[in-house]
Amino acid sequence: MSTIKIYRWEQEGYKPLVYSDGWQVALLNWEPLFDRENLDEIERHNQTDEVFVLLRGWSVLFVRPESGTLEAIDMEPGVIYNVPKGVWHNLVASRDVAFLIVENKNTHLNDTEIRPIEVGELELLDNFLLKLGRVG
Repeated sequence: MSTIKIYRWEQEGYKPLVYSDGWQVALLNWEPLFDRENLDEIERHNQTDEVFVLLRGWSVLFVRPESGTLEAIDMEPGVIYNVPKGVWHNLVASRDVAFLIVENKNTHLNDTEIRPIEVGELELLDNFLLKLGRVG
């Protein structure tokens, strides 16, 4: 019997799978919230960073520091994206998308603040998506 534990998550959405000493690793697959037409909120974690790694598909990670403007990043597979604590963020993604997420254990239960996304933020994001050809 192998000492290696193997985890899979092939359903929609978020699933923490590995826990250790205050941190966790999760898989996040497409869910309806990633479609641009369903985008209506943005979140932040005030006590911890959150790490995203795009595994497949395409995604635009957008962030907004407390005192700054919205920035959109066309994610590349296999690259580590660290969203620092206190930075507003969310994702728009293709239906075949999958992410690996590393964060503090129970971040989504104890350290998540959510607010409606502003019209100006949506306009900036839409312009970026249009420039990438990822609308329609």
